[in-house]
Amino acid sequence: MTAARNPLKYKHILFDLDGTLTDPKEGITNAIIHSLTKMDIEAPDNDALIHFIGPPLKDSFEADYGLTDDKNAQAILYYREYFADIGLFENRVYDGIEKLLMDLKSRGALLYVATSKPVDYARQILVHFNLSQYFEMIAGSELDGTRNHKAEVIQYVIEQNNLQAKNCVMIGDRKHDLIGADMNNMDAIGVLYGYGSEEELSSHPHIALVRTIDALNRYLITS
Repeated sequence: MTAARNPLKYKHILFDLDGTLTDPKEGITNAIIHSLTKMDIEAPDNDALIHFIGPPLKDSFEADYGLTDDKNAQAILYYREYFADIGLFENRVYDGIEKLLMDLKSRGALLYVATSKPVDYARQILVHFNLSQYFEMIAGSELDGTRNHKAEVIQYVIEQNNLQAKNCVMIGDRKHDLIGADMNNMDAIGVLYGYGSEEELSSHPHIALVRTIDALNRYLITS
């Protein structure tokens, strides 16, 4: 007789994309450099721009470079000019992610993507890396700015799938993931292999911080 597999802590699991499922550093930072150059702003090197990974682009351009209104919109257009054709695929799946998704699905989990990235880009990335097959829904922002913040994306996933937040968990690498989950009365797990520091994540509501994908897998499965 086959032994029963250990059950999951959560039936419904929401994943951030950038810094959680894939490492998008090259594509995102190259697109930022392209945008700043077109805006006649001196761009730093790629490593100085990694904090752009995760938060809404509009907020980061405003906070870092004081770009508001039309200038902010133009900077985003220049960013997309590069990202839509090239930066989208300057990306890689973290080692162990596909195994994690396969393992969770085999145990009956229902998986969702909740990203601040425009949903069209998120879908293309996940299809390109053959990961879209694991998700019930891929949710993100719209190119017109709708659902620009993580809390709105999480709420959209909940509403579209008739979920109860108490049965769900949000997994992400930045404070926006933890804050967005908390605003929807959902548990959150912070991952430290992405782009958020332990200092950043520990300052916001979470039930766990994990350093590796293997540790995340172990945490999600009850022992």
